[in-house]
Amino acid sequence: MLDDWTAGLLLGGIVLLGASVQRLAGIGFALVAVPALVLLLGPAEGVVLANCAAGAISAVGLAGTWREVRLTAMVPLVAAAACTVPAGAWVAARLPEPMLLVGMGMLVSVAVLLVMRGSRVPALRGVGGAVAAGAASGFMNSSAGVGGPAVSLYAVNAGWMVREFVPNAQFYGVVVNALSVTAKGVPKLTVPLWLLVAAGMAAGTVLGKALAERVPERRARALVLLLALVGGFTAIGKGLWSL
Repeated sequence: MLDDWTAGLLLGGIVLLGASVQRLAGIGFALVAVPALVLLLGPAEGVVLANCAAGAISAVGLAGTWREVRLTAMVPLVAAAACTVPAGAWVAARLPEPMLLVGMGMLVSVAVLLVMRGSRVPALRGVGGAVAAGAASGFMNSSAGVGGPAVSLYAVNAGWMVREFVPNAQFYGVVVNALSVTAKGVPKLTVPLWLLVAAGMAAGTVLGKALAERVPERRARALVLLLALVGGFTAIGKGLWSL
């Protein structure tokens, strides 16, 4: 548990970075923040804090886009995720910390590589594809905090445009992160640390908005994925070192 201001400021900085890249590129909070939060707080607290922050960021974005959510398309995704979130939480609670670090690092790294490739998978189409993506996403979100890539891959294979994907991803992010936090409980942080997290989210959103006007989207996404890949490999390395 963090108990000094240096570590607290580091925590706020991680959240700031994640929030800024999310606002800058439209993706990336969990991919960038989860490996660092896990290394700083440990797997259990790091993932559930990422769930809380990602859900809050999605809720803020959804406030302006909720009218564009396609509820009928979201039902199979959300229903499938609701079934697998408890399984992910159960697995995460029972694995030793080094194995969790390795597993989370591998999930993040594989997810990044799949998103970078924009993989086309015929099975990820239609209602069946939505159920498969939602089930994978729910498990990954509650166990490792990275449920977004599975939904992104479904959206690619379903032919969604960016303007369709963003509001629906925000809606899904609110729901699946709320389910994950309900299954695991909120992080045990002090009030000052929660304030630093909130400040990091607010500052990151403002910074990301400013950068979005200057940095091309393609370059921003490449930077996000590179940072996430480095974080994933770092978590794997620390987990293997601790075995």
